[in-house]
Amino acid sequence: MRTLTGIQPSGKLHWGNYFGAMKSMFDLQEKGENFMFIANFHAMTTVRDGATLRAATRDVALDYLACGLDPEKTVMYRQSDVPEVQELAWYLSCLTPMGLLERCHSYKDKMAHGFDATHGLFAYPVLMAADILIMNADLVPVGKDQKQHLEVTRDLAQKFNNAYGEIFKLPDAYIPETVATIPGTDGQKMSKSYHNTIELFEDAKSIKKKVMGIVTDSTPMESPKVPEGNSIYELYKLFATKEEVEAMAAAYRAGGYGYGHAKKALLEAYHRLFDPFRAKREELAKDPASLEDILQAGAKKARASAAPVMEKVREAVGL
Repeated sequence: MRTLTGIQPSGKLHWGNYFGAMKSMFDLQEKGENFMFIANFHAMTTVRDGATLRAATRDVALDYLACGLDPEKTVMYRQSDVPEVQELAWYLSCLTPMGLLERCHSYKDKMAHGFDATHGLFAYPVLMAADILIMNADLVPVGKDQKQHLEVTRDLAQKFNNAYGEIFKLPDAYIPETVATIPGTDGQKMSKSYHNTIELFEDAKSIKKKVMGIVTDSTPMESPKVPEGNSIYELYKLFATKEEVEAMAAAYRAGGYGYGHAKKALLEAYHRLFDPFRAKREELAKDPASLEDILQAGAKKARASAAPVMEKVREAVGL
């Protein structure tokens, strides 16, 4: 089984990234072939500064390595280091109905949040399809907001296969239901687009400020509270042990336990998990040459995997 994960270097990674695609990928790298690419082409839809994009790409690689990516088990590469991806995107574009892209809710959502209406953003699902199909991925860990894009990938693979013969396999989505939606500091889904994230490795003072500022209702401390659906409780479930989660739920229901208490418990659980990751990241950052070696080695393996697929595609389309 081959798993493929992509992450945009369009900003600092946050808790939602870790408990969504990142942690799923770390679990899956123990079960089969694992590919992970840093989607710097995709990031160009929102990042318009070269130095910023290069730095963000490096940061993503450091974050993944610090949090659990093993380059011996996972092929990590920059999207731009595999030019075959862009070539395949063009072939797929020639078969992509406009209506299919017009129905993608992610594009509509970004327009509603003030993003520029560019061709790159509109055609994002086609490039995503190329990323996946060129690596013959069996499984793609995605959030619920990306599930439709994977369905587009399957549709385009089928269209290509119908036109040119059976070349692409149809990938399946992997969505861990327990962490499908990570609440942000305002109660909405945690997303850079909503400016409600808590970054993985921002300074401790800033993280404390954000955690203590998580929006809650006005239920008095002495009153019983319903834990399910409460942002602090739902975040705590991600970091804490089963026993700790049960204890917080009981405290909520009993009353006399304020949201301030819950926020402090959440902060402690975060530091317990991420302080070792932070220390590892600081060590990795001291050796940029080794980081580049890892990315180049990954690109070499990724291109070796892409090459036979592209040979079949070029022959099929008549090139």
